[in-house]
Parts: sequence; C-alpha cells; structure tokens
Amino acid sequence: MTEHVDLLIIGAGPAGMAAALAAAPRGLNIAVLDDNPLPGGQIWRDGPQAHVPQQARDMRAQLQQLDNVRVHSGCKVIALAGPKRLLLEDAARGWVLSYDTLILCTGARERLLPFPGWTLPGVTGAGGLQALIKGGLPVLDERIVIAGSGPLLLASSATAQKHGAQVVRIAEQAPLAAVAGFAAGLWRWPNKAIQAITLGSAVYRTSAHVLAALGRDRLEAVRVKVGDKVEELACERLACGFGLVPNVEIASALGCAVRDQAVVVDDWQASSVADHYAAGECTGFGGSELALVEGRIAGLAAIGARDEARKMWAERRRWQGFADRLNTAFRLDPALRTLAQPDTVVCRCEDVRHADLVEHGNWSHAKLATRCGMGACQGRVCSTAAQTLFGWAPPQLRPPFSPARISTLACLDEGDVV
Repeated sequence: MTEHVDLLIIGAGPAGMAAALAAAPRGLNIAVLDDNPLPGGQIWRDGPQAHVPQQARDMRAQLQQLDNVRVHSGCKVIALAGPKRLLLEDAARGWVLSYDTLILCTGARERLLPFPGWTLPGVTGAGGLQALIKGGLPVLDERIVIAGSGPLLLASSATAQKHGAQVVRIAEQAPLAAVAGFAAGLWRWPNKAIQAITLGSAVYRTSAHVLAALGRDRLEAVRVKVGDKVEELACERLACGFGLVPNVEIASALGCAVRDQAVVVDDWQASSVADHYAAGECTGFGGSELALVEGRIAGLAAIGARDEARKMWAERRRWQGFADRLNTAFRLDPALRTLAQPDTVVCRCEDVRHADLVEHGNWSHAKLATRCGMGACQGRVCSTAAQTLFGWAPPQLRPPFSPARISTLACLDEGDVV
C-alpha cells in the first residue's frame, strides 16, 4: 500500500530539521527522511566519539516531541514511483510514499580529485576522516596530513588532534592573499571569526596541495607542493577534500532546474517544479547557519506562511554574504586538474584510469567505452572528478538511485518507475 503525507522533507541535517520545526505548528502530517542513523546531517553527525552541539540536540528533542512529525532514519530514496510518489527503503522494509509538498534538503558531499596514490589504504576525504573518527576510528599517535581546500580542513584537523593524532601538515590550495582577505572580513560574522581563531594551526600552509600519496600496500608518506618547494611527509593517514558538491541527483530526477551544480530556488526557496522546495547545501554551500535559515524559510513557505518567511530574508542575506566570500576565497586552482597521471585511477569502482577517459569527449561516451560510473557509487565520485578534470557535464542519475533489495523493487507496479 502507498502511504501518504502532507509534507515530505528529504534530509535531516540543519536545513531539514529547521524546515520540519517551522512547518509543524500548522498540524500537517510530516515525514522526514534521512540515510543517517540520527538527525543532524554530516555537519552534526553523531557517533561514539562525536560531540554533537547543543543546538542539534535541542532540535532533535523538539522533533521527537511532535506527534505530527515522523523521522525515518536510515532511509533512502530508491526511485520515483510516479507524480509525487517515491519508492523508499530502510533496514526493515521498502514502501511507496506519496506527498503533497516536498522540501529537498539533500546536503552536499566532498569533492574528491584523483592524484597518484589516492586509492591507497589510509587515504580518505577530509570530511570522511571526521566521520570515521566520530564513528570510533582510533587515531591516537597517528601522523596525519590534511590537504585540499576550505574551512573543513581546519575542522578535520581539530577533530583528529582532539583524539590524539599528530597533524603534520594542513595544505590549503588557495593562495595566502585569498585566505587573508577572507579572514579579514570575518568581523561581519563574529562567531565565525572566533571559530577561525580557535581552529588555527601552526602547520597550516597556503598555496599548497598534494602531489602524490606514497606507499606500497598502504599509505606511508605524502608528497606535497608548498609554494615552489616540494616536501615529503611521513604519515599514516591523508585526508584530502577539495570543497563540497551539492547533492542534486534527486532534484534533477524530479525535474527541478539545476545551475552551477546547485538546485535553483527563488526567494521562497521554491524550485522550478510546483510544490517542490529546496534548502541547505543542495542549493549551494554556505554552512550550517545559512542552511538553518533557508530551512525555516522553506518550511514556512511550504505551509503558506509567507509573511513569517519574509521576516527571515535579511538573516539569509547576511549568511549568503558569508557563503559568497567563502566560495570566492577558496575557488579551486586550475592546476589541480593536472594532478592525475595517465595511470591514475579515476573511477575506483570499475578501475578506470585517466588515460582511458581523456580521449573521450563527454561522460556518456566515456561510460559506454570504459564502464566508468557503473559501480556502486553510480558515478557520484568519478563524474564529479571528471567534471573538474575535463569539463564534462554530470550524468543524470537513473533509478534505482541506490542499491536496493528485490523486495523493495517489488513494491512498484508495472510502469511506476520514471
């Protein structure tokens, strides 16, 4: 049987929780879906070694007290099942859920760029390292190099050091002038300025990026370019992330307009599809503060409370200003496109190398000839890398959007999947 809700929210990070709390007083039947065990998203991810901020704990508690809001944790969207109908799966079952209004709060993922040795055991994303540590990974006395771009590098460093790791280098690819200019403007957002001072590190270097991860069976050292010099640093782990990429696959499948890798929304956080809204980092990376206010606006707009939503526009403009400065300061250096060598693996699922891809003109041709993007991640990692490396447009994700049980697919009637 198909279940029905008045308002469906996909994603229980800051934006999704804020949207649900804003819309709940109207008394609508609301469902919140998230693939994590507990609400909070990636930024407020829980785990045995995680410190979840009080704000996140308070929002979770508020959601639990609402009789008209149900949070489906560990739940994934498998396919579209017709107009305003989705096929879902969690650990216990698969089912079809229909809705009147939808708010997409699908967040973002790390941008991973291939370089020699990036598939060695011990190499992860910068955010990936944070998630592993929060989940219980021991890093006591391990030497760690963190490289890539953006404030996430400093946050990952702080998490690692808190759990006993020795961070030997933080390599930020942005130049000193850009980072200094960004820092000088943080007086407009005092909490961010305090955070930057708190996360500061003596091993932080600008105009620096990884050249190669070295080792035979696992990571043993990292070769890093710092300015005009090259250094090799012995280490047990490398955490490397080049910013974030909005998760727009479900939005694209629903027909929502996407521009510059983000869902296009208007002042009310409404997408190009009627009754479909979007908020948070799927509309562009800007941090938890921007995600929270966008979520509240989307939740209020979705229930028709536009006067209340309008009152939050000024706060959104303030945090959008921070996001704009952040994204400008940490824009990727074109030189990063040259890190991969001909024999560097780009598609890890199907073991497709850079030389196998470079001769093709677009993603579709490359996929037909090499099987890139046909593994478990369905191209989420390698197509994003190919977009940066070759300028290829990302592919349209096809159902099933995630691996699913046959019993879940059997919930669909013939012709349901679109």
